[in-house]
Amino acid sequence: MKAIIVSWIAPAARAALPLALALLAAGCQPSGGSNQGGGFPPPVVNIVTVEPKDVPVTYEYVAQTAGYREVEVRARVSGILLKRNFREGSVVKKGESLFTIDTEPFRVALARSEADLGIAEARLAQAKREAARLRPVLELKAVSQKELDDAVSAEQVAEAELKSARARVNEARLNLEYTRVESPITGTASRAVASEGTLVSGPSVLLTTVTQTDPMYVIFGIPDRERLAMRRDVEAGRLKIPDGGRFQVTVKLADGSLYARPGVLNFADVRVNSQTGTSEARAEIANPDGLLRPGEFARVVLAGAVRPGAIVIPQRAVLESPKGKFAYIVNAESKAEPRPLEVGDWTSGGWVINAGLKPGDRVIVDGVLKLGPGAPVKIADDAAAPAAPAGKKAPQDKKAPAAKKI
Repeated sequence: MKAIIVSWIAPAARAALPLALALLAAGCQPSGGSNQGGGFPPPVVNIVTVEPKDVPVTYEYVAQTAGYREVEVRARVSGILLKRNFREGSVVKKGESLFTIDTEPFRVALARSEADLGIAEARLAQAKREAARLRPVLELKAVSQKELDDAVSAEQVAEAELKSARARVNEARLNLEYTRVESPITGTASRAVASEGTLVSGPSVLLTTVTQTDPMYVIFGIPDRERLAMRRDVEAGRLKIPDGGRFQVTVKLADGSLYARPGVLNFADVRVNSQTGTSEARAEIANPDGLLRPGEFARVVLAGAVRPGAIVIPQRAVLESPKGKFAYIVNAESKAEPRPLEVGDWTSGGWVINAGLKPGDRVIVDGVLKLGPGAPVKIADDAAAPAAPAGKKAPQDKKAPAAKKI
């Protein structure tokens, strides 16, 4: 009985097989009769239209603070250090006494020099009187010409000795004044290196330092590579920098906060450090509250440069290939066309494009991972809407339903 049923079903199945295959082939064809895209509709993409605009440019570097003026205080004369006249770490005024050196040896030297000056003055007076007596006597032939010449020479020697004695008096008086070691500038004094009772051997011994902290300097290095790139962009008209290179400077402190007072770039060295490959630059910044301290590490942000008529596209629109960076644009036939790009700086809005795009180009920003060269695309209605915030995925196209297995 089973054999009879099987023999009856098999011919029926064989007769229905061509009809089933025909129906399957018809169901796999896309609507409208087109076989393009394997039956899937064109992917929906978001675009941005290229519009040139002026883009501000900032540069950021590692920096270190330094005092506006930093002076080493040293004694000009040798002697015993008797007294320190300031409080370490306090603000001292210009001309204020910082140290006192024993004055007694210098007072004695001054008195000796003044005595020598008196002797020189007496000798000069005597030489002048002697020369004055011999001049009328020579006319009477009572003395020889040699005696008068000797008297005149003695007068000239006495005058020279007097000048020397006066110079020694001035030197002794100056050395006595130098026993009062004064601050050459107004600023903050550091700790005293030498203590009372120390024998100070003149300028070779450092006593302390005084630093002027208002305003302050912020010193940093500009890599030579960036300096050359900046110069090329300026020459090509892709970048405008402030007049005289006076960038506005903002300081980022060690904790990441911004210093409230802006500064200005006032110096850029022409020399390049052979060890670091950077050229030194310096900014001046006000510091009336003393928040900045010399020697701190910070970061500086230079502002004021502008890229006129720059083209900027979002980061996610720029793709990588073995030949470099590129982006897809929507051409006149509504197809994805790859464009090689020459990218420039990175800004908060995306990549600055130096070459590869022109005003009016429609750049695909969302849905690029599903595209290939020449693929048809459909532009979303909200294509001009701003890009999704960083960290959120772009909306994905819905997949077409898969063909059912038969």
